[in-house]
Amino acid sequence: MKFTLDKQEKYSLFQLEEENLNSLIAPGLKSEFVFLRNEGVKNLIFDLSGVHYVDSSGLSAILTANRLWKDYGSFILTGVAHPAVDKLIKISRLESILTIIPTVQESIDYVYMDEIENELKSDIEETTDEV
Repeated sequence: MKFTLDKQEKYSLFQLEEENLNSLIAPGLKSEFVFLRNEGVKNLIFDLSGVHYVDSSGLSAILTANRLWKDYGSFILTGVAHPAVDKLIKISRLESILTIIPTVQESIDYVYMDEIENELKSDIEETTDEV
């Protein structure tokens, strides 16, 4: 499985460099997701811009990542550019479950806004507890 991983302070960008996200790739991808989560990656941006085909095993890997980051940070799917991938996500009705953002830059902006929002909520809760 070919991919690049760009680790930043607030997020990691995982770019899959495979045209097919299928049963041959999915098990290794799930392992990478578990490893990243256990390593403490708080926000993961998963870029599918080079992916042309996703099967049910690939969707399972994506849903595994979504579950891993559910109450921990953010899991963002970006670069869903190929029509076959977009169609599969819509047919599966996953656009209501997954956070899907069009571009990597917008995904990075989302992470920063989400972090600011969480800090503000935390500050408000601390202030409320003190009163």
